[in-house]
Amino acid sequence: MYESLLTLPGGLFAEFDRMQRDLQQLFGAPGLPSSIRAVAQGAFPPINIGSTQSAFEVYAFAPGLDPKRIEVTVDRGLLTISGERSNGFSHENAKCSVYASERHAGSFRRAVSLPEDADPAKIKANYRDGVLRITVARRESAQPKRITVN
Repeated sequence: MYESLLTLPGGLFAEFDRMQRDLQQLFGAPGLPSSIRAVAQGAFPPINIGSTQSAFEVYAFAPGLDPKRIEVTVDRGLLTISGERSNGFSHENAKCSVYASERHAGSFRRAVSLPEDADPAKIKANYRDGVLRITVARRESAQPKRITVN
């Protein structure tokens, strides 16, 4: 009979990730997502998401932003990062001609679904050296606990 796709070493998603990397290498397809869980390359700001035993961490790489123009919100398990970045050209100089503009400018918005054990009451956001770091603590009830045996 046929072997189930769910019993592949590493799981089904690992196999799709491997096939995607092979296709990108073969065809050199730029602009495709780096993972089946990510959006297409070029989305702004690019983000990394990870977790520890006590928290979930989101790193948004957004150099050149004014921290006052960044908005981080949480609503019904959805963490949203939004804001605006200027193009860096002076509006006073009307004689300025732009020959290339590769840096993202304008409004942006990224949304990340938080896991069920995330605690929306315990979120910290810090912007330093062009990196926005958002830490979302896990609920105390979801933390591993050691039980002593009597």
